[in-house]
Amino acid sequence: MTSRLNPYFAFKDNARQAMEFYKEVFGGSLDINTFGEFGQPDPAVADRVMHSQLETDRGFLLMAADTPPDMEHSPGNNISVSVSGDDGDELRGYFDKLSGSGTVTMPMEKQVWGDEFGMCVDQFGIAWLININAPAG
Repeated sequence: MTSRLNPYFAFKDNARQAMEFYKEVFGGSLDINTFGEFGQPDPAVADRVMHSQLETDRGFLLMAADTPPDMEHSPGNNISVSVSGDDGDELRGYFDKLSGSGTVTMPMEKQVWGDEFGMCVDQFGIAWLININAPAG
C-alpha cells in the first residue's frame, strides 16, 4: 500500500451519527471501533468512537473519532490531516519534518491497535496524524 492522505474529523460524542450520515451521502463501507473495544473500562466512554473509517467506491476516505473527555474539542478546529501507509521510514520522516518546527502532541510509538502512530501540529497550526501500519502476518 502506498501512503495515503485524508481528512480526519473530531466530534464531541456524535462521531457514529456523523459517519453514518456521510455513508448515506457518499456510499461505501464504514468500519467503527469503540474505546471499549480497545480496553477502555469506563462505561461513560466505552461506546464512543475511538476510530471510524469510511471508504467509498469513488476512492474517498474519511476518518473520524469522538474526542476523549480529557481532550479539548473546538468546533471549527476539529479536522486533522491523516497520513498512513506501510513505509515506516517515509512516514517517520514526514512526522519528524512536520513536528520539527511545530509541536509533538503524541510521540510516534506503537499503539493498542498494533500500528505505530503519532500526532503533531506543524509550525502553521495544522494538526497531523501519522500512522504506520503494522506488518501483516
